[in-house]
Amino acid sequence: MAASLDILIVAGEASGDAHAGALMRELSGRLPRARFFGMGGVHMREAGLEALFDAREISVMGLVEVLPKLWRILQVLRSLTRAAEERLPRLAILVDVPDFNLRLAKRLKRLGIPVVYYISPMVWATREGRVKQIARDVDTVLCILPFEEAFLRERGVSARYVGSPVLEHAPAPAPASVFRERLGLDPGATTLAVLPGSRESELTRLMPTLVAAAERVARARPGLQVVVPVAPTLEKARVAAYFEKGPLCPRLVDGRAAEAVGASDAAIVCSGTATLEAALMLRPLVVVYRVSWLTGLLVRMLARIAHVSLVNLLAGRRLVPELLQSECTAERIAEVTLRYLDDEQERTSVVEGLMQVRASLGAPGASAQAAEAVVSLLRRLDEAPAGARTVEVPTSPSLIP
Repeated sequence: MAASLDILIVAGEASGDAHAGALMRELSGRLPRARFFGMGGVHMREAGLEALFDAREISVMGLVEVLPKLWRILQVLRSLTRAAEERLPRLAILVDVPDFNLRLAKRLKRLGIPVVYYISPMVWATREGRVKQIARDVDTVLCILPFEEAFLRERGVSARYVGSPVLEHAPAPAPASVFRERLGLDPGATTLAVLPGSRESELTRLMPTLVAAAERVARARPGLQVVVPVAPTLEKARVAAYFEKGPLCPRLVDGRAAEAVGASDAAIVCSGTATLEAALMLRPLVVVYRVSWLTGLLVRMLARIAHVSLVNLLAGRRLVPELLQSECTAERIAEVTLRYLDDEQERTSVVEGLMQVRASLGAPGASAQAAEAVVSLLRRLDEAPAGARTVEVPTSPSLIP
């Protein structure tokens, strides 16, 4: 192994921070002299990251919504490139956020720094033209969805499916009363979980609608208790402020999104990784999202998939409702939620579908598999002839010879 074990690692949102933090801990056990620097959040800092920037610096969703933060995002990109040029890390691990990280990968390529991309860009869903850049600038992609490896390999990308890291963070399904007790909730009360996302822009666009929807459900179901997990990228006071003038007194918890869903009879979930985490708890959910009208139009023009949520993509059908853009109203959200609460047959049908989705992801262990792939790549790079850069990662279950 090379003398320098500096590793640049970059994540840009709450889920990526959690997955990267878990990977860092696995790598530290295998590479005791590894030193991590780059960008991340609380989970990565706890795992030993020297944080040059916080993950919130680039945490924004939407093609139009990014414009107000564009100058700062470019500053961060330049600064990370400069840090990589000065330190010349042995390896870079880029986690999700493709609009940012693929630009960084291109710059790292020019510096001759090998790149591992963890959590593949969803090029199978939109902007497939990015595949050529990934093949050129990334040494290997570690995929977390079962179908991604074959898709990328068929297009010339070195890719490996390592499993879903969401399985590691989500507790095993259990009766709702178990999670209600953990969160200090009334074990006998009908419970609604509201997951507003992890970005400030999501909070601004969605939270008033989600609060109004929860109030409608509460009027139809007196005694309803509402639990809201707050991502580490958001301030709890900001979330609480949306409820101040209304009749609801929700239980706000720090993180623990999966437990909040587990405590619920139904969940309203902002589209993203959280939908899959919620699905693993086997509770009926409705997926919601809203961006600017222009971003929505551009996404519809570029998208090549029938569904938005990971749950429906893995199910191969519309298992759970997706209320997006103009359909994302308090009335529609409350209507679907009440149907879940009132119709036992529909609840059972959805839960059975969610069980199939969970089974499709296999067993936990993505962080360990990803760490083994990184260590294997480092060894192969050290053994490769001078000037050889692209190294194929094997598809066998164990990546360490």
